[in-house]
Amino acid sequence: MDWDKLRIFHAVADAGSFTHAGDTLHLSQSAVSRQVRALEESLNAILFHRHARGLILTEQGELLFDATRAMTKRLDAASARIRDSEDEVFGELRVTTTTGFGTLWLTPRLPQLYEKYPDLNVELMLEERVLDLPMREADVAIRMKEPSQADLIRKRLMSVQMRLYASAEYLDTRGYPETLNDVSKHRLICQNPNAPQVAVSATLVQKLIGYQPQSTLTVNNYYGVLQGVINDLGIGVLPDYVTDVFPDLVRVLPELENAEVPVFLAYPEELRHSRRIAAFRDFVQDEITAHRRAERGQGEVT
Repeated sequence: MDWDKLRIFHAVADAGSFTHAGDTLHLSQSAVSRQVRALEESLNAILFHRHARGLILTEQGELLFDATRAMTKRLDAASARIRDSEDEVFGELRVTTTTGFGTLWLTPRLPQLYEKYPDLNVELMLEERVLDLPMREADVAIRMKEPSQADLIRKRLMSVQMRLYASAEYLDTRGYPETLNDVSKHRLICQNPNAPQVAVSATLVQKLIGYQPQSTLTVNNYYGVLQGVINDLGIGVLPDYVTDVFPDLVRVLPELENAEVPVFLAYPEELRHSRRIAAFRDFVQDEITAHRRAERGQGEVT
C-alpha cells in the first residue's frame, strides 16, 4: 500500500471529513478525496460511509484505521528517540496523571523543571482514565497504583495517605466529629469508589459510607473533592499532599487513616534512553526528596 495514501486516509479518519483533513494536510478537499478513492480501489474495499453530516468508517475502514494509528504512534516514538540529544533536553513531552495529583502536586512544581530545561514543551494530560503508554497515548505517567502492563519501566516514587479534611468554617457551623459515629451528622465528599486509580482509598470511602453520612457528594477527581471542602460543603476524603497548597484545612478524625496509596512513575521500554524522560524522572525524584527534607525540618522545629 502507498504510505502517502495511508497517511491521507489516517488524517481523514481522524478528522471525520475530507475538508478538515485537507486543512491539516494543506491539500484541497478534492485532492484528499481522490487519494482516498484510489486507496479504496487498490484495496477493493469501501473505507467510509459518506453522509451529509460527515464520514463514518466502515468495518474495513476501522481495521485500517487501527493499523495506521498504531503505525503513527510507533513513528512518533521513533521520531522522539531520534530527536533526543545526548547533551540537551528539548522538544515535546506528554505527561499524564490524575487531575488531583497533577493540579495540586505536580503543576506547582513545574517552574523548577522549566527553569532547568527552558526548551522543553510539556503537554500535561490530567484525567482519571489510565492512558495506554505502549500505544503512545502519553510518554510518561504518574499513577496511583502499580501499572499492570509488562512492557513498561516503572518506579515507585512515594506513598500518599488518604485522610479526612474540612474547612474551619464548616466545622464551626456543623460541629467537630469526635468519633466515626458522628459521620452521620455530616456531609461526606469523596471520589467515586469505582474510579480507576483509587482502589486503596475506595476501602476507606466504603467504610465511611457504612456510618451513614447525612448526605454525600461524589466527584470523579480529588480536585473536585477539594473544591467542595474549601467551599464549606462538608468533610472530604483527600490525599495528604493537599495541605501543601491549603495548610489551613483542618484534619478530622486524625486516628482514621487508610493503607498507603503507592505513587508510580512509568514509561514505555522503547523510551528507556530518552533524555526528556530522564530529565522529568529526575525532576520528580528531586522534588520528592526536597519535600521530605522540608517535612523533617519542620518536625525538628516543632
